[in-house]
Formats: sequence, C-alpha cells, structure tokens
Amino acid sequence: QVQLVESGGGLVQPGGSLRLSCAASGFSLGYTAIGWFRQAPGKEREAVSCVSSSDGSTYYVDSVKGRFTISRDNAKNTVYLQMNSLKPEDTAVYYCATYQGYYFSCAVQTYDYWGQGTQVTVSS
Repeated sequence: QVQLVESGGGLVQPGGSLRLSCAASGFSLGYTAIGWFRQAPGKEREAVSCVSSSDGSTYYVDSVKGRFTISRDNAKNTVYLQMNSLKPEDTAVYYCATYQGYYFSCAVQTYDYWGQGTQVTVSS
C-alpha cells in the first residue's frame, strides 16, 4: 500500500527556513518521480517542485527558484524540500505526491498518490 507522510511544517518568520520531509512506504522512491505541491486558501493546488526517478531532472515553479531545493534519499525512502528565504506568499498546505509512470511530469493531474499535507505559515 502506497503511503506518503509529510512532516516539518510550522510557523516561521519571513526570511526564515524550513525543511519538509516526505517519508514513503509501500514502494521505492528510487523508481518513481515525486513532487511537492501546495495549496493556499481559496487557490488551486500548484506544483512547487518535482524530481524525476531516471536522471534526477528537477522542476521548480518560478516563484521558488533559487530559494527552494528538492532532494531525495533513496536509502531512507524520503524526499525533502529545503525552503529558504520564505515569504508570506509561501503560506499554504504542502503535499508530497507520486504517480505510476515512466515519464517525468510535474502536472498536478498526473499524480495519483498524495500525503495528508503539512501546514507552512510564514508570518511575523
């Protein structure tokens, strides 16, 4: 059974940092693409960053480029999202997700399996 569990969210001041973790079970992260998504109140869920399984290709939405870094530890079956220089507009529930497929995509509709989400609030 595929399961994804996020952790690491919380309240942080603007300019601060957080590292989100996504622990996977029921499958091996080394064989699937995995992504981080977020949803703010009243807004649609959007892709934040994804990493492929094959060659490590990554995608970042423009608003987080240079501030966020996605990484994976296949031995721990865990993917991380390091978030630096956080802004109030980064406030959202953050989800990790994966899908069954051999192509790389960061489109929300591609992803089949989702975690429960972790709240990130950036506020002074």
